[in-house]
Amino acid sequence: MSIVTVRQAILSDLEALVPLFDGYRQFYGHPSDVRAARDFLLARFNHGESALFIAHEGKTPIGFTQLYPSFSSVSLARIFVLNDLFVHEHARRKGVALKLMSAAVEFASALGSVRVSLSTATTNEAAQAFYQSAGWKRDEQFFVYHFAIAA
Repeated sequence: MSIVTVRQAILSDLEALVPLFDGYRQFYGHPSDVRAARDFLLARFNHGESALFIAHEGKTPIGFTQLYPSFSSVSLARIFVLNDLFVHEHARRKGVALKLMSAAVEFASALGSVRVSLSTATTNEAAQAFYQSAGWKRDEQFFVYHFAIAA
């Protein structure tokens, strides 16, 4: 068994991230679109709009997480949204997701963030149980609303 490593991704990791990101989107019911996945990630890198972390088992990329910066007006502080978390099916239940989330929290903390937030589907009970076991607390105070804007 190879060692699992996690580090912040850089532009040269783009081609390793693309199939993982495409797999993540497919997990959520979207059709595969490798070109669009690549373009989307490249734009995040080029504009400095997110922080990505990549996990490897040996030399094989097996997972990633993506953080988006934001701010809390009430807290007068930086926050991050952990928007994406994906571990390839063959690498699950090996602690990879926990390592990715820990790297994301350490990164946010180092930048003075007061919070990292995430959301998951109400039906994704496995993810909910995992987040709670990792020390994340479910928000009992706020509901989330969305207003769809046609593309």
